[in-house]
Amino acid sequence: MNKLKIYKYERQFKRDQFDCGKESLNNYIQKNVTKDVKNGTCTCFIIKNKDKEVIGYYTLSTESIPIEDAPPQFQRKIKYQYVPVILLGRIAIDKNHFGKGLGKFLLVNSLIRSLDVARNHVGAVAVIVDPIDEEAKQYYLKFGFMLLPDSGRMFISMKTIANAFKE
Repeated sequence: MNKLKIYKYERQFKRDQFDCGKESLNNYIQKNVTKDVKNGTCTCFIIKNKDKEVIGYYTLSTESIPIEDAPPQFQRKIKYQYVPVILLGRIAIDKNHFGKGLGKFLLVNSLIRSLDVARNHVGAVAVIVDPIDEEAKQYYLKFGFMLLPDSGRMFISMKTIANAFKE
């Protein structure tokens, strides 16, 4: 693959053949993403091939979690009922492109983009994810996400992200 580039989702991108092996993620990019982007419930970013076929994607949106669900260090620092975070809602790679590092590329891009948003546009103290299964949970753990008690969600602080990229 040539130099990879992330594009903001547009309806023109072909997605009907996308298959990551997870029906809910396939269904989302094939049938729901256009409506969500149009309604402003998320922003979707994609990798495409030369034929404009989506081969990977992720979504970001704003979110908040109850202070009692946050890690203890945030409970002590933040004096509000809710903690502002960015939700990495979905991330997927077409299975024809597994093993090429595209998942890591998308995850890193989503974290860098989230850090930029948190520093320059909208306050957020972390990125959270809702892992779709045990495999996804193990993947996120490798990148420094921690499990939030009782919710099944995972959390990585902006400070951890910034330290990882040492800007």
